[in-house]
Amino acid sequence: MFKPFRLIAILLATTLAETVSAQSTAGDAPLPTVAVDATPPPESWPRLLGRGFDGTAATDKSFDWDAKPQRIWSLDLGDGYGLGAVWGDAYYQSDAETTSEGVKERLRCIHLLTGKVLWQDARPLAYRDLYGYEAGPRSTPAVDADFVFTYGVAGELVCRDRMTHQVVWSVDTVTTYGVVQNFFGVGSSPLLLDDNVVVMVGGSPVEDQHIAPGWLDRVSANGSLLVAFDRKTGKERWKCGDDLASYSSPRTIRLSDRNHVLVLGRDSLWCVDAGTGTVAWSHPHRADLLESVNAMSPVVSGDHVFISECYQIGSVLLKVSSESAKRVWKDPQANRRKQAMRCHWATPVLYDGFLYGCSGRNAPDSDFRCVEWMTGNVRWSDSSRTRSSVTRVGEFLMVLEEGGGMQVIRANPDAFELVADWDLGAVDFQTSPLKYPCWAAPIVVGDKMIVRGDDQVVCFQLTP
Repeated sequence: MFKPFRLIAILLATTLAETVSAQSTAGDAPLPTVAVDATPPPESWPRLLGRGFDGTAATDKSFDWDAKPQRIWSLDLGDGYGLGAVWGDAYYQSDAETTSEGVKERLRCIHLLTGKVLWQDARPLAYRDLYGYEAGPRSTPAVDADFVFTYGVAGELVCRDRMTHQVVWSVDTVTTYGVVQNFFGVGSSPLLLDDNVVVMVGGSPVEDQHIAPGWLDRVSANGSLLVAFDRKTGKERWKCGDDLASYSSPRTIRLSDRNHVLVLGRDSLWCVDAGTGTVAWSHPHRADLLESVNAMSPVVSGDHVFISECYQIGSVLLKVSSESAKRVWKDPQANRRKQAMRCHWATPVLYDGFLYGCSGRNAPDSDFRCVEWMTGNVRWSDSSRTRSSVTRVGEFLMVLEEGGGMQVIRANPDAFELVADWDLGAVDFQTSPLKYPCWAAPIVVGDKMIVRGDDQVVCFQLTP
C-alpha cells in the first residue's frame, strides 16, 4: 500500500514566453522558421497515436532495415513521460523543468529538421506523485492549424496560438471540476474534434473533496468524465459521464453517420455523441482492485472496438452501434495465462485483421504478441519478456522496449519475424544512449523517427 499525500492545487500565473537557443546537436546556425499551414503534410503526427488514432505512420516510403538509423538531433528533457506531436516541420514537446523560480511545465516548439528550439512557453507547476514518479506531463500535445493544446499532469488544459506563441486560454480542470488526485496525476491526451477540444477530467462532488488523494474507491463521480471546451475560447460546451478518470485518451468513432467519442474511464468504456455530449452507452471494464488502472486507448475497426487491461480481466472485443455494445469475445478471468492480450499502458496496433502489441503488467510477465482480431486467438508471442510500445510503418512494426532496445518486426500473423534489432540504449549507439524508461511509442513522419528516453528526445533518420 502507499502513503497518500494531500492534493496539491495548481498555481495559476501569467505566461512566461521566450525564444531560446537550441540545446541540440544541430550546431549554432540561425534559427529556422516553420510555416503555420492550415493543412499539415500527410505525414504529420498531430496527436497521440497519429492522424488515425492507430499508431500508424502515414508514409509511402520504404526503408533499408539493415542500415542503422542515423541520429539527426537530440534535445535534453526534464521530468515527464510523454512524446510530442508534429505539424509540418514543427515538433511540439512538453516536459517539466526546475528553475530558480520553481518547477514549471513547459512546451517547446522544435524545428523537426534541425532540432533547433524555436520558442517555448513555461507555466508554474505544483504536483507531487503518490508513488514517486516524475512530476512532469504524461500526455501528448494536440495540434491543429491555429493552436497547440497541452494537458498537464496537474490538470491544466492550455491553448496556445501557434503563430504568436501566446496562451489564448487555460482551464484548471482539477479546481473547476473537483478532481481528487489520481494515482499518477493526469495521463490522458486531448482530442481535437470540430470546434471542440475534448478531455477526460473525472471530477467529484464537493462532499468528496476531503478524501485523500488516491483513495478512489471512496470517491464518487459528478458527471464530468468527459468535458468538451470551445477550442477558441475555452468555454465549456458540454460534459458527461459518471466515472472517474483513467490514463487512457479519448478518440473518435463514426456511428449512424455521426461522430462519437470513445473514452475508457476508470470503470467503463463510454460512447458519447460528439455534437451534444449525450451518452450513447457504457460498458464496464475494470479489475476489482483499488490500484488497478485503464491506460490503453480503444482500438477501432469499423463497428468493432477492442479494449484491454492487465490486472485481472484482460481484453474484450465489442460490436457497437450508436445505441449499444455487444460482446464478440472476451478473455477468461479465471486464468490470466489464457488471456489473449493484457495491455498495461501501451496501445496495440491493428493490421490486416491482427493485433500486435505488448501483453503483461511487468517484466518478466510481458511479451510482444500477435492476436487474431475477430477471435482473440493468440497466433504467436515472442520470448523477450519485457514491456514495449509499438508503431506501424507499412507492413513493419517498430517495437521500442522500455530499456531502449528497438526491434523491427514484419507484421506476419504466422510467425515472429525479426527484421532488425537496434540497441538505442547502448552506450556506443550514436554517442548518447537512450535511458530507461522508454515508455512512449515512437513517432515516424516521412523518413524521421522520434523516440524518447528518460532525459532526452532523439530524432533519427531512417535509411531509404
